[in-house]
Amino acid sequence: MSLALSLNGVRPDVPGLVRRHWPLLPLAATVLFLLAPLPAGDATASGKVGPADAASLLLVFACAVQALRGRVRELTPLGVLVLGTPAVGLAVATMTAGDPYAALPGFVRYLQVFVLVPAAVVLLVRDAGEFRIAAGCFVVLALVQGAVGVVQYATHTGASYQGQNIRAVGTFGPGDVMGMATVVAYGLVVATGVALAPEQAQRTRRIAGGAALVLVLPLVLSFSRGVWIATAGAAVLVMALAGIRRALKVLLALAAAGVVLVGGLGVGSEMVAERLTSITQVSSAPDQSVTDRYTMWAAAESMWRERPAVGVGLKGFPANRDGHSSLGLSSGSDTAGAGQAYLRQPLLSPHNMYLLILSEQGLIGLVALAGGWAALLVAGLRRIASGGHMRDCGLIATGLFVWQLTDFLYADIGGPSTVLTGVIIGLAAWWALPSPQDAGPPRGASPAAGSVSGSVSRGSAPRVAARP
Repeated sequence: MSLALSLNGVRPDVPGLVRRHWPLLPLAATVLFLLAPLPAGDATASGKVGPADAASLLLVFACAVQALRGRVRELTPLGVLVLGTPAVGLAVATMTAGDPYAALPGFVRYLQVFVLVPAAVVLLVRDAGEFRIAAGCFVVLALVQGAVGVVQYATHTGASYQGQNIRAVGTFGPGDVMGMATVVAYGLVVATGVALAPEQAQRTRRIAGGAALVLVLPLVLSFSRGVWIATAGAAVLVMALAGIRRALKVLLALAAAGVVLVGGLGVGSEMVAERLTSITQVSSAPDQSVTDRYTMWAAAESMWRERPAVGVGLKGFPANRDGHSSLGLSSGSDTAGAGQAYLRQPLLSPHNMYLLILSEQGLIGLVALAGGWAALLVAGLRRIASGGHMRDCGLIATGLFVWQLTDFLYADIGGPSTVLTGVIIGLAAWWALPSPQDAGPPRGASPAAGSVSGSVSRGSAPRVAARP
């Protein structure tokens, strides 16, 4: 933005811009602090409070400060209902748990991810310009983590996969093999949305399209089936929303990239083909990970049938797992490589967010959480269909949200990247639940300032001085 102002013959007021946009700093830190590597050899670090979680707490604090000063975005009654209802379901699940004190850490974690962080994002992101800054952080994170993952595959320093240390996991380590794949997928969806946005400059669309193509490689090398499915679904939806003609161009480019990477260069071709084939092998010779997944799904359903209204309580799945599982469940998953010795990790969740909620929080919790997500999805799609400005924000928000909801069919919360789930829900709510002030230009922004940066002010237009 400073460069744009300089090119128009004015001197940017950098300190003023920082003062007006300082609440975005903890939001950017929440995303970018995931570049910090986990301690080598500590597979359990993914369950601890990391730098990104600390930044999210600072984000919530910044939101509270701005709310007291009356400098946050207005919320409609529907927005308050959608964002606040999950807290009620979480409180009920905690109070009705067999051991409320053991459920308390789960209550804090769920409150952070599904209530506080989304609400802070909705309230602090005041305009489309700030939304784009937040979305851009996802692309930066994805490119860096993806580059680390590609190097791990090329140098055989990644996590163990089929006896070789080639699985791309980025800085997350083998204890969180889904971490890099998740953040790379986020960045790919954001880049795809920008590349298909008609209001963006042609150069910006080309750069975004190139970033999306680059991110295909580390995504493939992650060997994460659920992430592949979620990314394909979200990308196809974004292309369809952007228009058939644009979608065909992107599909052709992605198909060409896939042929070159897997077919021409032979990047993990046999392993990728085997991994894709295993997706459909549910009843005929499934691998142990698939068997474990479906066994835990059945256990979660059994827990829900035992207490259909409120579930077994937050953090109650591990304690009740063995009593509801068949003998086909293994003792854990093998992890090794990427600087860590062999370690057997226990299976502590059903790897399906909806079933996890159903088993631990019952129908009350599922309606409170998933009901709000459904409302956000419908409202977001309706706003895109209605046309108007900020279409790129709609494509990004809807694409990320659909990716998350699809991935929840194969995964649940856990690991350092979990905090990004809250950010994504917040961005989706920001788009789906516009406040009354979104109808016009940002508060205090002059038409000239809007033409330079799209929207540069939080409370007033930047002070600029013409060059002598």
